[in-house]
Amino acid sequence: MGSCIICGASVDGRICDSHQEDVGFEFRGDSPHQLVSGRYYRGTVDGYADFGVFVDLAPGVTGLLHRSELDRRLDSLDWEPGDTVYVQVKNVRDNGNVDLAWSIRQSERDFRGNLVQEDGTEFVPGEDAGEEGEPETEESESEPDAEASAEEESPEPADESEAESEADSGFEAADVVEAEEADPAEAEQTEAEPAEEQSEPAADEAESGESADEEPTEAEADEEPAETDAALEHVLVESLGDRVGDEVRIEGEVVSVRQTGGPTVFEVRDRTGVVDCAAFVEPGVRAYPGVELGDVVRLDGEVELRHDEIQVETEALAVLEGDEAAAVQQRLADALTDRARPDAVDPLGDDETVAALSEGLLDAAEAIRRAVLESRPVVVRHPATADGYVAGAAIERATLPLVREEHAKRDAVYHYFTRRPLEGAVYDMDAATNDATRMLQDRDRHDEKLPLFLLVGTGSTVESEDGLGLLDVYDADAVVVDAAVADPETRETVDTLVSPELADVDGSLSTGALVASLAAAVNDDVREDLTHLPAVSYWEETPDAYVEAAAEAGYDAERVAELREAIALEAYYQSYQDKRELVTDLLFEDGGDLAAHVSEQFREKLETEVQTAEANLETEHVDNVTFDVLDTEAYTHKYDFPPTPLLLDELHRRNREGDFATVGIGMDELYVRTTADVSVREVAAEAAETAPEADISVAGVREGKIEFLSGAREAVENAVVAAVADQF
Repeated sequence: MGSCIICGASVDGRICDSHQEDVGFEFRGDSPHQLVSGRYYRGTVDGYADFGVFVDLAPGVTGLLHRSELDRRLDSLDWEPGDTVYVQVKNVRDNGNVDLAWSIRQSERDFRGNLVQEDGTEFVPGEDAGEEGEPETEESESEPDAEASAEEESPEPADESEAESEADSGFEAADVVEAEEADPAEAEQTEAEPAEEQSEPAADEAESGESADEEPTEAEADEEPAETDAALEHVLVESLGDRVGDEVRIEGEVVSVRQTGGPTVFEVRDRTGVVDCAAFVEPGVRAYPGVELGDVVRLDGEVELRHDEIQVETEALAVLEGDEAAAVQQRLADALTDRARPDAVDPLGDDETVAALSEGLLDAAEAIRRAVLESRPVVVRHPATADGYVAGAAIERATLPLVREEHAKRDAVYHYFTRRPLEGAVYDMDAATNDATRMLQDRDRHDEKLPLFLLVGTGSTVESEDGLGLLDVYDADAVVVDAAVADPETRETVDTLVSPELADVDGSLSTGALVASLAAAVNDDVREDLTHLPAVSYWEETPDAYVEAAAEAGYDAERVAELREAIALEAYYQSYQDKRELVTDLLFEDGGDLAAHVSEQFREKLETEVQTAEANLETEHVDNVTFDVLDTEAYTHKYDFPPTPLLLDELHRRNREGDFATVGIGMDELYVRTTADVSVREVAAEAAETAPEADISVAGVREGKIEFLSGAREAVENAVVAAVADQF
């Protein structure tokens, strides 16, 4: 039996089942069938093919990372043959082929621990394969003579694996500083110099930042504490790029702690940015166990550049308390307030409706910027529609540069910003449960702060009340921005709400147009990238100001239509995926060929479906209102493009005239489109009185969607048609 290197639980081996995905494994086996699906392995890039990348996990064991598993285009991947990378084993087939999946974590320190897998066992780098206890130290009871001889010469790692582990962590054996609160016996055991040669107590060495391996003279030892305090300059994180090789002191808040197979890595934030600070005791052992998330600390160390990223090699770390901690916290708070709130909202296209909502937009922009500065992830939820994707992509375009500025790690844009499309326009319990589960896992596994949830084009109606309530139970902040009128119930369950009714304004506004102006307030540097987006978000009756703004940016009416149609098509496929790189290419980087190609498919598929639907429409007249009714269960391809709401929108645009309504009815759901201002909730309520056995309910006000029991389908159709006619 052993203990889990992450949580300490008693296990057979060195990792428990719940933390398998928190560890980076080095595979030393000789058969692909020894690999464990779901684990992350270190590998070496072997070469490229048109369909993906081959990665060697061990001599004779190679897997394929198919291009469909990448989070970016294959040709944009900057891996070279021979590069060390991390991948997840997705599946091992009977014939020995290994299917790999993408890993955001691409360095040893990104994992909470690191293990070697060999002959069906796992062990910490530096252990022998047969051991399940503590890793080998430099002093061995079984070989006292050899160890004494090694001490007389120079401190060397006990074996090649340990040397490699220390080299990977950025610490030479002579540079190791014992972390505070480490066991005194362990500290004595790992000292490179005999105890009688030490001129300072271990506590003094930790405070001064000196290594036990150095031999200061008596005079130097006497001067060392005062000299260190005087010599170390307090610097800001933003200046560390110019201080590589210098010994510095930083003060700030611990925003993340992660344990690797080598050092413990603390992310420390001051008023200018965030930096990784690595502290080492011995491979896989937690340094400074008394330091927790949210602590205010003073840290001394040397600035290094590792893998093109700034990192501080920690020599001394202390938790500040009292007045010292309060002073640092006040500096952080003041800087946060100064940096978080934009000066003003300057609406794209000079839209007066957006201008009337400027106070709410400023609050929303401040919440987003504050989350980035506090190292809290931002999670954006939006409908999987063209309008929803335009809104989500606008916020993404504005926020990612801020994350890059704040965090030195290159993959921070994937850790601190996530966009998750919704299949419908309601933030229901399914979506909220998914978000809450991920949020709590990230908090418990990776010590991440709870994210800010930004809901655009969703979350503002009573149908989202339960989902928002679940987030509220965990005190997760939520911001809702919707171009449609919000229900009163929403205002009590979210921290910030932007809705036309709150400002008593009336205007034709899309969510994409509203959120594009919000994005410009979040980051004015990307304003020029956003000017065409409002026009893309409208299917019809686009305000002239947005048409003109798009034209000035080089997007004529045809290009705007191509972008809208291309986004609508891609929004449908893999609707739960953000498709970050593809959407970026379409909306911001495309010279025209990509959008034109995708929009052509959109038009072909939509036209085919419209022709089929029009041939099967049933037209009826009720109280001078004309109804086109389509049996969507019988006359649409349910699992192919276009989705039912988009198809009905197109049918309604083509056929409407006078008092007109389009109704699509499936097995247990119904959609309504009308030329009059009809309340879907009132329609559902009246229909429920007519057909009480049908259990009629509103599933989505924005989509005009009503749900019912399939056994009462005919009764529901008649009741809804009559209720719609009553509202004309």
